Amino acid sequence: MEKRLSDAALQGNVTSLVQILEEDPLILDKLIVSCISETPLHTAATLGHLDFLKELLSRKPELAAELDSCGCSPLHLAAAKGHVDVVKELLSAGGEVGLERNTDGRTALHVAAIKGRAVILAELIRVNPELTRVLTDRGETGLHLCVKWNRLEALKLLVEENGKDGELVNWKDCEGNTALHIAVAKKHIEIINCLLTLSGLEVNALNKSGLTALDILRQSPRDLRDMEIELALRKAGASSVKDLHLITDDWIPQKARQMTKRLSSQETRTKKPVVKHKSTDWLGRKRSALMVVASLIATVAFQAGLTPPGGVWQDNYTVDDKGNPVNDPHSVGQSIMAYQEPKSYGIFMILNTIAFLSSLSIILLLVSGLPMRRRRWMWVQMIIMWIAITAQVGTYFVTLRHMSPNDVEGVLREVTEISVLTWLTLMVVVFMGNAVRMNLWVLRKYGYIKEKEIQTEGIEDDEEDMLE
Repeated sequence: MEKRLSDAALQGNVTSLVQILEEDPLILDKLIVSCISETPLHTAATLGHLDFLKELLSRKPELAAELDSCGCSPLHLAAAKGHVDVVKELLSAGGEVGLERNTDGRTALHVAAIKGRAVILAELIRVNPELTRVLTDRGETGLHLCVKWNRLEALKLLVEENGKDGELVNWKDCEGNTALHIAVAKKHIEIINCLLTLSGLEVNALNKSGLTALDILRQSPRDLRDMEIELALRKAGASSVKDLHLITDDWIPQKARQMTKRLSSQETRTKKPVVKHKSTDWLGRKRSALMVVASLIATVAFQAGLTPPGGVWQDNYTVDDKGNPVNDPHSVGQSIMAYQEPKSYGIFMILNTIAFLSSLSIILLLVSGLPMRRRRWMWVQMIIMWIAITAQVGTYFVTLRHMSPNDVEGVLREVTEISVLTWLTLMVVVFMGNAVRMNLWVLRKYGYIKEKEIQTEGIEDDEEDMLE
């Protein structure tokens, strides 16, 4: 009998339904008592069999409140499918069918909003306007869901019905996001423009992270729509948190508050202005720069060591065609430059080895994990880096001299001498400048020179006491 009833519901056959009910008048009551997952009314509501549904409701109106395995009532299913006449009939059954929530915590209005069924929304609101105030488990209204699923027509209908309700338009979900927050995060431009036309909209509302809609836009991945969205928000008076000057003491981290109190007490004792330094990670920047440069030099030196100027021999040549020993034998894989210009090759390999080992030493020190975070250790590493760079420059000039033909030797010698002299001059200037800075730091550290209060932010010497 239940199988026949299920088949009649699938076909929407009212005649079969009447015949079954005549044969077993209690079959509908048995369905309710048996707690089956889906009633014939669910099937009729899903497929839009209006006449079949009317006959069922006339015989057993309480079927409208029955839920399936997903917690959905027949109204949920009809709203999702967009069967307006079926929705009207189910609403006329009375009771609180519109307030039933499924396992996802959504009412029929929420389902209609997700599906973009504007006509269904209008009918639900007409019958019970309070349905717009029913929230999901995440504290979302139908307006939130329309925005999240980009249902513009459904959104416009909700706005028309509740446009003057500022509380609904500015309602915040469990994360403190209003409909505008979600629209900006999703970058639904048309919905954003629609929301910005509402007079009661709070464009600078804050979510639980303390962000406005403009802040969310700036923190989201960038694309071509950002400029248009930001322009629309700006025209509506949107601002970031910094522009609103809404930072309170509760937002300041504990360590920052302690530092502020310490500075205030120091200022009170000394009666002098306290110098505030910009928090610049000098050592971090230097370590990162040294790692990059050292890696590049090590790569170049390694490649130069394996492929010296002129290349390597590609064969073994120890005897001639007659089997007699040759005067200038060589073996495969050995450097050609080492046979032709052994003195220049020796200088080349010495300089290249110094550059290679110096750069590897820098990398090893940086990744070793040793406690070398003080400035003096950083100076040592920088000196090693100067040695590596200088050796690499020397390697370049030796290679250049070897690869150039004899007819340009005079011009090349002049260019080399000028280049080397320029490089040595630059090295001397850099060395002297850093030597002076180090001497001044030592004198200040041991009290021979009184350190002046420097108002300029970001001066590296002023950060030494903090790093020590």
